[in-house]
Amino acid sequence: MGRDVDVLQGTLNLLILKAISMGPLHGYAVLLRIEQMSGERMEILQGTLYPALYKLEAQGLIAGQWGESENNRKAKFYTLTAAGRKQFAAEQKKWADLSEVMGKILGTEGAA
Repeated sequence: MGRDVDVLQGTLNLLILKAISMGPLHGYAVLLRIEQMSGERMEILQGTLYPALYKLEAQGLIAGQWGESENNRKAKFYTLTAAGRKQFAAEQKKWADLSEVMGKILGTEGAA
């Protein structure tokens, strides 16, 4: 199965927060975690990921700390802040509510 699912506009931040909620990750590992969680069906481009990480950090939703990656390179590791955990929970609820409503709408049959 190929990478055939596009990231919907406005959902990248939620995906990043989800990945980081599972434990500290450096930028490239965030990208890999999202791809892995999608069953390799979603591709996140580095040129899209890093600006989103910087924005989330500037908003105080994630915090970065320099460390060493698994391949002995200097890397910034991100963790959720208290504000980030709160935002993640709120966004996760909004997404669940939207998914439920869309499921009802798309499952509705009627005369065409």
